[in-house]
Amino acid sequence: MAACGAQASASEQAWLESAQTFIQETLSPAGQEPNKQLTLSVIDCVKKTWLSQRENQDFTLPLSYSFVSVQNLKTQQSLPCCSHLSWSTNAYQTWSQAAGSGGGVLPRQKLLLLGTLIDLSGGLEQECRSGGLYVRDNTGLLGCELIDLDLSWLGHLFLFPSWSYLPPAKKNSMGEGHLELWGTPVPVFPLTISPGLLSPIPVLYPAKASCLLRHRKKHKVKEPNLAGKLVRLSALVVTQNKRYFIMTLGELSEADSQAGSQVSIIVQIPAQMVWHRVLRPDRAYVLTKLRVTKNRGHRYYIWTTIPSSDLIPLRPDSVRELELDAPFLGADLTPLPQPTSSRDSRAQDGPVRNSKVLHYSGTVTCVLNESASLYILDGQLILCLAYQQIHGLRRVIRPGVRLELRDVHLLQAVGEETRPVLAPCLRGVLLLQSFSCLKPETLPSFKVHGASLYEQLVWECQLGLPLYLWATKALQELASKLCPYMLRYQQFLEPSSPGNPSLALQLLAPSWDALIPPGGPIRHAHSEVLEEPHNCPHQKYAQLQTPYSFPTLFALEKEGQHRAWATFDPKALLPPSEAAYLTSCQLNRHLAWSWLCLPSSVFQPAQVLLGVLVASSKKGCLQLRDLKASLPCMPLTETSQPLTDPKLIGCLVRVEKFQLVVEREVRSSFPSWKELDTPDFIQKKRARVYIQFFLSDALILPVPRPTSDSEPPQTDPSCPEGPHGGQSRLFLLSHKEALMKRNFCVLPGAGSQPPKPSLSFCVSGTWLCGTQRKERSGWGPPQSLGVENKDQKVSLLFLGSSVRWFPFLYPNQVYRLVAPGPPIAALFETEGPSGTSQRPLELAGIQSCLTVQDEWTLELGSSQDIPDVLEISRALTESSLTHLLSDNFSNSLVSFSAEILSRILCEPPLALRRIKSENAGAVKAGVKLTVALDMDGCAYPPHLDIYIEEPHLPPQIGLLPGARVHFSQLEKKISRSNIVYCCFRPSTSVQVLSFPPETKVRAPLPHIHLSELLQGGQGRVPFQATASCHVVLVLSLQILWLCAHCASLSPQGRCSRQDHNCPAQAAISQANIRLLVEDGTAEATVTCKNHHVAAALGLSPSEWTSILECARGPGRVALQFKGSGAQTESEPLALFLRTLCDSPSVLRPVKLSFALEKRPSDITPQEPARLQQFQCGELPLLTRVKPRLRLVCLSLQEPELPSPLEISAASS
Repeated sequence: MAACGAQASASEQAWLESAQTFIQETLSPAGQEPNKQLTLSVIDCVKKTWLSQRENQDFTLPLSYSFVSVQNLKTQQSLPCCSHLSWSTNAYQTWSQAAGSGGGVLPRQKLLLLGTLIDLSGGLEQECRSGGLYVRDNTGLLGCELIDLDLSWLGHLFLFPSWSYLPPAKKNSMGEGHLELWGTPVPVFPLTISPGLLSPIPVLYPAKASCLLRHRKKHKVKEPNLAGKLVRLSALVVTQNKRYFIMTLGELSEADSQAGSQVSIIVQIPAQMVWHRVLRPDRAYVLTKLRVTKNRGHRYYIWTTIPSSDLIPLRPDSVRELELDAPFLGADLTPLPQPTSSRDSRAQDGPVRNSKVLHYSGTVTCVLNESASLYILDGQLILCLAYQQIHGLRRVIRPGVRLELRDVHLLQAVGEETRPVLAPCLRGVLLLQSFSCLKPETLPSFKVHGASLYEQLVWECQLGLPLYLWATKALQELASKLCPYMLRYQQFLEPSSPGNPSLALQLLAPSWDALIPPGGPIRHAHSEVLEEPHNCPHQKYAQLQTPYSFPTLFALEKEGQHRAWATFDPKALLPPSEAAYLTSCQLNRHLAWSWLCLPSSVFQPAQVLLGVLVASSKKGCLQLRDLKASLPCMPLTETSQPLTDPKLIGCLVRVEKFQLVVEREVRSSFPSWKELDTPDFIQKKRARVYIQFFLSDALILPVPRPTSDSEPPQTDPSCPEGPHGGQSRLFLLSHKEALMKRNFCVLPGAGSQPPKPSLSFCVSGTWLCGTQRKERSGWGPPQSLGVENKDQKVSLLFLGSSVRWFPFLYPNQVYRLVAPGPPIAALFETEGPSGTSQRPLELAGIQSCLTVQDEWTLELGSSQDIPDVLEISRALTESSLTHLLSDNFSNSLVSFSAEILSRILCEPPLALRRIKSENAGAVKAGVKLTVALDMDGCAYPPHLDIYIEEPHLPPQIGLLPGARVHFSQLEKKISRSNIVYCCFRPSTSVQVLSFPPETKVRAPLPHIHLSELLQGGQGRVPFQATASCHVVLVLSLQILWLCAHCASLSPQGRCSRQDHNCPAQAAISQANIRLLVEDGTAEATVTCKNHHVAAALGLSPSEWTSILECARGPGRVALQFKGSGAQTESEPLALFLRTLCDSPSVLRPVKLSFALEKRPSDITPQEPARLQQFQCGELPLLTRVKPRLRLVCLSLQEPELPSPLEISAASS
C-alpha cells in the first residue's frame, strides 16, 4: 500500500486514504484491528472493474467515484439515482436515449457500493427468513432485488458495479428505499468452489418419484434425492405468517416430459424461501433429502424438503439414477393420467367463459394502480397481480420493467374494460427479466395507499377478477369525491380490523350479496396449485355489467339538467287540443314552470349517491356535498317525519334509491300554439336540481376526523371542563316561522351603512328547565327556577350562520341549545343583540327574546332530558273544514295538510308591480298551488288555492304536484267573488310529509246520479264525477276569434283594437256551448268549452275546423236558443248551427265527465228553492224547486252500448 502511494499523484493518494478509512469503518468486522488484506482486496476489485472499460485505461483509479455506505445511502440520497462503475459517459447517454425521454431516466451518481449479500433481515433467527435479499455493511441493512441469484453468493462481500437506488416515496416516508442490482456482483474475495463430489448423487427422476409416492407403504426409500427439469413454479404463498412455494419437476428429455411424468415438491423451510429467487423454469435441478408429507386440507401426499435439504443445479456427470428393488420394478410405473388442463380448453360462447393459460413476456408501460397491483403491459394488456402476494416486487414494478409471466390466465371482455387482462393465480409465477431505467412516477395518493384494503377484497371478500376491477374503479371514484379535504386517503382506504370496519368497504359492500354468487368456492392455496383439473378464481369468468357507479354530485346535477332540457317539449306539456285555444299570455304562463322527477331506476348503470350531509347557512336547507359540488336534499322518514337530529350533520350518506328532481323555469314569448316548435321564442331558462330520499334507504356513516400524531389535543387550561365545556338549556318548540329576508333594528355603533335584509327566521317555544353545565358524564342538574320563571315563553331569533339549523327545527320537538366555552351567568335569559322591542313580545305572551349566536349548537333532546310530567303532543295542528270554508274568519291563520294537485306561475300582485314599475324584470312571478285538503271523514276532499309571493320566493324544495304537505299558519282570504284562498305570510311554515309517487295512477272519477249532487254537505259530494245523461236542449252557442296577444275581437284574423299598437300577428279561436241535460233524477246546465264543443255537437275534427274557419270572417258567432235573446238567424253558418243543435245528433244520450261550476272553496250562499207551477192535466201544481245544477264539462263521450248478455239479464 505504501509503495502504491509513493508512485501515485496527490489526488490518487487522497482517494486511497479515503477508501482505506471507509473500508475500515464500514466493511471491517467491528472491534478488530484494521485488516490490510481486506483493504487491498477491495481496492484491487474496484481497479479491475474500473479498468474493464477501455475508455478508463488512462486512469488506474476511479477518482471521480466515492464510496457510500448503506446508512449514508438511506439518509442522504433522497432522490432516485443509479451508478454504473464500468460504464463510460457515452454508454450511459446511449442507455438514456434508448430508454426514451431524458427527463424520466434515472440520474447517474458516481458512487461505489460494497456489502455482504444476505437473505436474513437483521441476521437474527433462521425462522425470520422470508426470501428477501439484503445488502449489509457495518452501518445497516438495505433490501435489494437481483435478476439471477446464485445461492453461493449469499454471505459474501461484493462490489456492485451497476445498481440503482430508489428512496421511499414521499407519501410513504416511514418505509425504506431499496436497491436494484443490475449486473452480476463482483466478489471481493474469490468464491470458494466446492470440490467435485467423490461419487455421483443417487437420484430419482419424476416418473419413479411419483410411483414411489403412490407405493410408499410397499417400498420405503429414506430421504431420496429428486432430479428433473423445472416445469412449473408457483407463487410464494403467505398464510398465517408462514411462507411456502411449490415446484414441479418433469423429465429431462422432451419426449418423457410430454408424456406427463411430473412430481411436485413443497418448500416450506424458512431458510429455503430464497430458493424461489434462484429457480428458473426449464432449468434442471437436484433436490436432496426429501420426505413425504400430507398437508392439512389436501387429500394427496407430496414430497417436501427438510432443513438439511439442498438445491443443486443438475449436471449429468454428477448424478446417477437410483436403482430400486426388483419387486418395486415390477410395479406399475405408468404415471397417473393427467386431466386436461384449462390451458387446452377453448372459451365458451355462453355468459360463462374459460380463461386461457399461457406464458407471456412484456414490458410495463403504465401503472394503473400500484396499491391494487394493476399495470399496463406493452400498452395493450392489463396486468392484475392482486391474486398473488407480491409485497417485495411491488416496489420494483414501474414503467420500463420487463416481466416474464408463467402460467398466467388471459381473460377477455371483462366488464367495462375492453382490453384483455392477464392475471396470474397462485399456480403461476412472476419473474423479473430486467429493471427499469426510469425514475418512479409521482402517483396520486389513491394509487399509493390502501394496499392492505385491496388484499382484503381478494383474500377475505373473495372477489372475482371482474368484480375486483370494478371495485378498484369504484374506490377511485369515491376517493376523488371525498379525499383529501373531507377525508385523508389513509383513513378512507384503511382496511377493516376487529371492531373497526373499513369505511371504504362499508360503502361498497351493501350490494355485493347480489353480485357475489352464493356458495362460491373458497380459495385454497394447495388446491389451486396442485389439483387437476385446475380450479382458481380466474378459471371461469363472466362479463360483468357495471353494478353501479358513484358519480360526483356535479356530474349528477349536469346529467339531471341535460335530461330535463332534452325532454322539454312544449307540445307535450300542453296538448294541442288545449294549446290551440290559449292566448299568448296564457300559453307562456303554462310553460313557465315544469318539473321532471328522475327516479334512481332510470340511470344505467345504477347511480349511487354519496356525500357528506351539511346544513347550509346561505340557503337554510340540507345539502349533500363532495369535493366537486353540493346538491340540496330532502330526507324523510317512512313515517312522514322530517329529519330532526342535528347529529347527522357531517355524516357520510350513501343512497341507492332516490329521486332526482329538476324544476324548470322558462321565460318565453310564443305568439301562439303554432310556434311551439320554434325554440327561438325561449328567452331564458334555468333549472333547480335537488334530491329526495327516505332515511330508510340511506346508509349513514360517521366520518372519522383527520388525526395526526404531531397535533396535540387542544385544551383550554382555564376551562375546568376541558375542550367540551359549556352550558345548555332545553326548550319545547311550538312554532317555526318562515325562512325569509328580514330587516332588524340597527344597534348603536353598528356603522353608518344602511342595513340590508338578511336571511333569518324565528321560533317560539317554552323553556323546560334552567341552565345546565357540562360535566364529565354529561349535563349537570338544571339550575332552579322561581315561580315567575316557570314555563317561560321564549322567542329565538336565528340569523347569520345559525340559519343552518332551520331544516332541523319542527314544532312539538324538544331541543337543547348549547353554548360552548366557559359558563356565563344568565346567558340564556338576557335579550339578544337584535334590538327587538319588548312591547310586541308582551302582546304575544313571550317573556324574552334571544338571538342564537353563530357558535352555539343545537341538539335533539333525548328521552332522559324531558321531564316526566311533560306530555308532548306530536300531532300536527289542523284547522277544521268549517273553519276553512266559512266567511266568519276571513283574516284568521289556518293550518292543514293537503296534497298538491298542480303548480303554476301567476302574475305578481298589482300593487307590487306598481311599486317596481321602473324595473319590471326584478318582479318575480308568484306561485299558485292548487291543493286537495286532507281532512278526516271527508270522502271527497275540497280543493283550495294557495298563493306564494315575495319575499317567500323561490318556494322551498319539495312543493311538487303529488306531494303531501302540511301548511302551518297560512293567511285565509276571501276574494271578491267569494272564493276562499290562502297566502304565505312571515308566520307560515311548511313541512313536506311525503314525496310524489314515482308512478302516477289517476283514480277513475266516481259514476253518480245527478240528484246525489243536491244532497249532503261540504266534502260529502264529489267535486268531479261522471254521469250517464241525455242532452235535452242547447241553451246557447258562441264561437269567437280573438287576438292571441290582447284577446280583442279579431274579424278576418286581424286585431280590432283602435290604437293599432298590438304587436300580435296571430288570432286564436274560442268556443263555448251551454247544454241542458238530465238523467231521470235531476237536470243540470253544462258548459262545454273549446274542443269539448266539437264533441257536444258530434263533429269530427275536420268538420269542426271547417266551422271555425267559416267563423273567422265575422270574428263572432253567437246563438241563443231560449229566452229573451233567442232570434231567427239569416246567416248560413248561424242557420246551419241552429239546425244542427236541434237535431238528434246533438240531443242524444252521452257519458259526461264534469266538475262543479261552483268550487268547494266558493262560499257564496246557495240560491233558495223557488216556487214553480206545473200543469198536471187540468190541475195546476205548485211546488218548491231547487236551482239547477251548474256543471263544467271535462269530457263528453258516446255511451257504451250494453252487450246482448246484459240486455237479456236486465229483461229477465
